[in-house]
Amino acid sequence: MLFDDTYRTIEKPSEGLFRDRGSKFLAFAYPVNSEADLKNNLAQLRSEHPKANHHCWAMRLSIDRSVFRLNDDGEPSGTAGRPILNTLLSHDLTNLAVVVVRYFGGTLLGVPGLINAYKMATEETLKQAIIIQKTVNDIYTIEFDYLQMNDVMRIIKDDGLTIINQAFDNNCSIRISIRKIQVNQTLSKLSKLNGVITKYDHTM
Repeated sequence: MLFDDTYRTIEKPSEGLFRDRGSKFLAFAYPVNSEADLKNNLAQLRSEHPKANHHCWAMRLSIDRSVFRLNDDGEPSGTAGRPILNTLLSHDLTNLAVVVVRYFGGTLLGVPGLINAYKMATEETLKQAIIIQKTVNDIYTIEFDYLQMNDVMRIIKDDGLTIINQAFDNNCSIRISIRKIQVNQTLSKLSKLNGVITKYDHTM
């Protein structure tokens, strides 16, 4: 099965700066997992830079890199969000957003100048970012009887699964993260244990 279950993103937020003819372009890159994350970052930047002329951005989500959004925030169409997005594409990064905050310096840059400025500002923030590779994982909850603890734990250990959280009572439950590529193998092992219930939670 040719499914690439890894993707490149950034470890933590980063900042970059590009200047052109008096205009300042402050670029902020954020790791995001949803549009809600981006909205929070945008709201924060707007409150920190209330006098800026534009807050333009682009975002890529999902590991097949198919989900993207962009916004020119009042700049001429195609001169801001698109160059930001294209820079993310050329670096093959996803699950991140870049917001470029522009302070106008009094000189019009023209369409080529704007495209270049938004691209360069994005490049600057990505230069500062720590690029990491992540695997696509599915989250499952395993429910089992206390007596089966050893069997369940052995599979978790053998398959190198990450435990997110666990609750041990008469009935035990463990939330685990399984790399997408090995889900079937792990689930088939767990299904051989009597009375063990495995429930799909979500993908991250």
